[in-house]
Amino acid sequence: MKILLVTDAWPPQVNGVVRTLENTRHMLESFGHQVDVLSPQGQATLPCPGYREIRLTLRPFQAVRRQLAQGPFDAIHIATEGPLGLAARCWCRRHGLAFTTSCHTRFPEYIRLRLPIPVAWSYAWLRWFHAAAERTMVRSPGQKKDLAARGFQHLSVWPGAVDTTLFYPRERDALKLPRPIALYAGRVAVEKNLEAFLGLSLPGSKVVVGDGPDLQNLKRRYPDVHFTGYLNGDSLAATIASADVFVFPSLTDTLGLVNLEAMACGVPVAAFPAPGVSDLVCDGGNGAIDDDLGQAVFRALAVDGSACVEFASQFTWEACTRRFEDLLCVPADAAGSLESPTTDGMVAESLLKNSKPATTALQN
Repeated sequence: MKILLVTDAWPPQVNGVVRTLENTRHMLESFGHQVDVLSPQGQATLPCPGYREIRLTLRPFQAVRRQLAQGPFDAIHIATEGPLGLAARCWCRRHGLAFTTSCHTRFPEYIRLRLPIPVAWSYAWLRWFHAAAERTMVRSPGQKKDLAARGFQHLSVWPGAVDTTLFYPRERDALKLPRPIALYAGRVAVEKNLEAFLGLSLPGSKVVVGDGPDLQNLKRRYPDVHFTGYLNGDSLAATIASADVFVFPSLTDTLGLVNLEAMACGVPVAAFPAPGVSDLVCDGGNGAIDDDLGQAVFRALAVDGSACVEFASQFTWEACTRRFEDLLCVPADAAGSLESPTTDGMVAESLLKNSKPATTALQN
């Protein structure tokens, strides 16, 4: 198939959405599909107010018109609700083209943390945006339930994945710090609720891996915490694998791919009982969930790391991308040409094989 992927999130941005879309593109191409990406890369952009790492396309409608002229496409997927996503939505509606969308973040909550805009207003806009799609892909059963309660329709779960050739148990020598080592990796931003972790009284060491708009502020406020800055590839995986517990304090993530990456390294996860992460963490099995994050950390330290590795091994990029492929809105003639068509049940079965209790939620 010839697939168009429209996204406002793309390198050099560093986040879970970008990682998901990049890996999905590469896997789709390995299946034999042609994937064209319309992103801010190569476009005239300006920095997003309050979040300079994110670039917003200045002339999105021109960019969409140029890209769609290279069609026709067998499937169009709009991955984000930014300027390019909105322009692509408008173009598809105007020209009668079917498309799918995905909802990767709790955007209304992120906006509310920065601006006095009611969450209900933002969700109303998102509901309008996604209502035009044939199908909206969400990252977890918890997110699906939350959005359905807010009036969103035609929702399907597109679960996350982890590269186990990069994230796996290693020698725990990348961090030469007093143990136990409690580590967070991801964006350093207000929506990640990092102070709930950094303010804990814990033995050993606390480590924060990543960059973002709150980095300098948190470094000043928590001088005893070890901030590594941005890491990627092997250095990131080795650093995560050196931790004793991965702490994920976010209350607003829809999944948190980094939790799967930590588990694949044999590191249990400690988190609040928030949507998304609660679909991944089986309390006592691959980590600990508790309203008291400190208690979750102490209980997660007792979890067997091999159980974490076993759990994460189910979430391969091939299975995740087959699910994405299956959820695309594809014309009948193109769908008939797929070499390995899948059904919801077949994909769920591949993800749930030999699963721990937490994965049963993915059957939804």
